[in-house]
Order: sequence, then structure tokens, then C-alpha cells
Amino acid sequence: MAIFTGSGVALVTPTHADGSVNYEKMKELIEFQLANGTDALIICGTTGEASTLSDEAQIECVRYAKEVANNRVPVIAGAGSNDTAHCIELAQGCQNAGADAVLLVTPYYNKATQKGLILHYTAVAESLDIPVILYNVPGRTGCNIAPKTAYALSKVKNIVAIKEASGNFSQIAEIAALCKDDLDIYSGNDDQIVPMLALGAKGVISVLANVAPKDTHDMVAKFMAGDIAGAKNLQLHAIELIQALFCEVNPIPVKTALDLMGYDVGPLRMPLCAMEDKNVETLKKAMQNYGLLK
Repeated sequence: MAIFTGSGVALVTPTHADGSVNYEKMKELIEFQLANGTDALIICGTTGEASTLSDEAQIECVRYAKEVANNRVPVIAGAGSNDTAHCIELAQGCQNAGADAVLLVTPYYNKATQKGLILHYTAVAESLDIPVILYNVPGRTGCNIAPKTAYALSKVKNIVAIKEASGNFSQIAEIAALCKDDLDIYSGNDDQIVPMLALGAKGVISVLANVAPKDTHDMVAKFMAGDIAGAKNLQLHAIELIQALFCEVNPIPVKTALDLMGYDVGPLRMPLCAMEDKNVETLKKAMQNYGLLK
């Protein structure tokens, strides 16, 4: 049940001034991604501001993205929650809207023990007929999926992958060693794509790909084709830009960057707010150095 190899974009959710989703702009962004080689669309993840969208809006975004993508690439729905019953309901709604898979962040704030994580993810996965990607980002959630927990969950039929954003390479290597081919790994950190590929990752679920989709795709493609030096050069060339894209809380900088590129993706959803002026200048400089702005 492998889902994709390559670059999956964690797509921003464009909005109108009143906070409603701008579907025409979403279509434009999706076509930009597909024209530049993006291998999968992740809709309403963290970068898509899922935490401030209603369930109905999230599900409609998935339905619309699936319609626009028209089976050209997989559509993966962010459907995580810190309430297992709610997570099941939302994930089922995304499945019914056509999602090819769901991405499920660990429970946040209330967190969970490792036993609780196994119970949570198993319950959600068993309620679905589509693949599940675990999402481990302890810096945001305060909850870490331990390697032995990932191994236990890899035995659930439709839990097929993990997005690893812990930054802990010892942990990631242990997950790869324990799970082998039973659990695909995707990098959750844009500054660690090539090192993750070296540990056997199948690709990345990327913020960077919003503004540099071709290079993000090519980074993985070159590595997979044996051009390790080419992949490394793309990774290192992107470091300054990646740092700028995370100089404030994601997705504040990436939505600002898309606006600077002329995409007009609309305002951030509160409590996220406009970027500090000094950080905008840092972002502009990085984008100019990368070649995204003149």
C-alpha cells in the first residue's frame, strides 16, 4: 500500500479576506505543483492551517483537491486530532471525499503514552479502507512515537508510512531497522531530506515545495537515480531559503513567500498573524539568493 515516492507538498490553504477558502486559488496552486513534478498533495496538514478550519471545510478542501488532481497524483488528507472519536469521524469524512490516504498527527496537548498511541492509531486505521501515514512532530505536539511503537503500528494492515519530523536521526535509523519494508518513511524536515533518503526514506512531505516544487522533486529524484552529489547540491543550495521559511511559525513565512511570488494566497488564520517586518526582509533576501525573486 505504498503511497508515493518523491516530493509531497504540504499545501497551504489559500483564503479570502473573510477567512473562507479560496478554491480558485487552490486550483492554481495545485496546477503549479503538478506542472513542476510534485508527486503527492497533502491537503489540510499543519501548513494548511487545519487546526483553524472546520471539519466541513477540511473535507471540502480534500474533495476539491481530489477533483482538480483528477488522479494525476495521490491526495493525502490531514485528519489528525487529539480526540480518537473525532479523528475517526474526520478521517472517514476525508476518505468519503476521495482521499487516497490520511496523515495523522500524534495527539497533542493531552498527548498519550506509547500504549495510548498504539490504541489510538489502531482504532483510526481499522475504521478506514485507505492507507494511514503516522505523523511524528514532537516539537509541536509534545508527543513522540518511539521506534518500538512505530514497529508495533507497522503491523496494522493499512498503517503504511510515517512522516518523521523529530530530527532525531538515531531514532529514525532505529525505526528503519525495526520496520524495514513494513513502514515507509518520509522526511518531515526540509533541511534533512537527503540524510533521510540515505536512511531509506521514500521522499519528503515538504513546506519548501510550496515555493520550489521542481527542485524539491528533483532532489529526491536525483538521489533515487544514484546522483547523490546532485541531490546534495540541491539540498545545500536550499538551506538558507529553508531557514527563512521557518524563521517564524509555519506557515506564516511560506504564505508570505507565496504572496511575494505573486500568488496572493490571502490572510493567515488567527491566532497566526502577519510576519514581522524584519523577518520579511530576511525571507526576501533568501528568496532573491535562491532565484525566486529578482
